[in-house]
Amino acid sequence: MVEFQWYNWILFGAQIVFGTIGIGAILHSIPSSSRSHSIQRKLWGWRKREPSPKLLRLFGIEAQNVLQSNHAILWAGCGFNDSILAYMLLRQVLLWGGYTSTILLMLFIQLLSLRWSMNLVIILSILLGVITALHLDQYWLRVYRQLRANYITKEIYAISGQLLYFADSKLHIHTKLRKCIPYSRLLRKDMEILLADWYHDPTIALQRFKQAIGTEEGISFVDTIDALRQHDNEDFYILLRTRLLDYKDTIELAKEGRKETASYVLFVIAGIPILYTFQVFIYPWVQEVNKLLSLMN
Repeated sequence: MVEFQWYNWILFGAQIVFGTIGIGAILHSIPSSSRSHSIQRKLWGWRKREPSPKLLRLFGIEAQNVLQSNHAILWAGCGFNDSILAYMLLRQVLLWGGYTSTILLMLFIQLLSLRWSMNLVIILSILLGVITALHLDQYWLRVYRQLRANYITKEIYAISGQLLYFADSKLHIHTKLRKCIPYSRLLRKDMEILLADWYHDPTIALQRFKQAIGTEEGISFVDTIDALRQHDNEDFYILLRTRLLDYKDTIELAKEGRKETASYVLFVIAGIPILYTFQVFIYPWVQEVNKLLSLMN
């Protein structure tokens, strides 16, 4: 009975957590009118504010070391606008919570002399899985950064092709870029900010756009746009055409990498029936041989 109540409390806590995340996602998707924008700023403003130094020291986080770490580089490459210090603080809180929950669960089992059941194994596996995933967060950030870079390269390839379509047009580069917005999804918000800040100071706007992209292909693309802004002639469109071929090669390499990864996954999946065959047909024979050897000895 005690075990069943403990399992219900775990499920109740999980429902609260996922319910809070769902409500937050709904509120975050509300269109930004004047009133809803102020509500969203109050709800989500903590993500862009830096945590207090006292709070960071309480959880053993050195701000200067974090800003110079691989976490900060990967975080910037992922294009997140949230504070890296806030992320590291949240990660540390979750790690401490995971370790504390695991220790308390083990003590709870020992003190009440509970038998190991499937429910307890599932709960402990979830806790250990969360702790492992948090310790491997650099791997997940690196994977996400690579996926984002590949997707950005596809969008830059489409936008560059559209700019080449306007090569013979007398339109201003600002107008050409505005006509390329429908070909972007991940970069749409950053491109809209770029075009909005263009007439204030195009150099600063392009620099911000370059920092927002954060990939090698994005940097070369912004440099080409800056060159077209200063000198709109045929030579720079030839440069853009050359860059377009480079983007195409990058996309093809990414496709080959995905095919290779998929082949490894399929190879592992194909090995599962072999293991099952060994367990069903060969393993009993191995057991019989072991029995015979034990009898002979």
